[in-house]
Amino acid sequence: MSKKNKGYQGVVFSTDPDFGYISTNSEPLETLEARYQDLRVQLDRKQRGGKAVTLITGFIGTQEDLESLGKKLKQKCGVGGTAKDAEIIIQGDFREKVIALLSADGFKVKKIGS
Repeated sequence: MSKKNKGYQGVVFSTDPDFGYISTNSEPLETLEARYQDLRVQLDRKQRGGKAVTLITGFIGTQEDLESLGKKLKQKCGVGGTAKDAEIIIQGDFREKVIALLSADGFKVKKIGS
């Protein structure tokens, strides 16, 4: 998929003059309150050279709020990481600590895996 039409999939050409593209890459306009967020925390090693990371998924909101939450978690755990594509990646296995921090902030959190 080219960068020019990123987010538009499945339609190559339409002869309908009233046809409108529907973007599949729409970002939420606002961030849901913490109590309505349903976050998943799991340990991930896929395509990371065998290194373990704590992966937090399910965040619904703006990129700025995602980055803010990611920064807070990274600071509390004392490690690096990133926040992009509605995921927060924390370097290392910090599942229990992340779950405790998110629960204290009012998020609904589920641990995925053992």
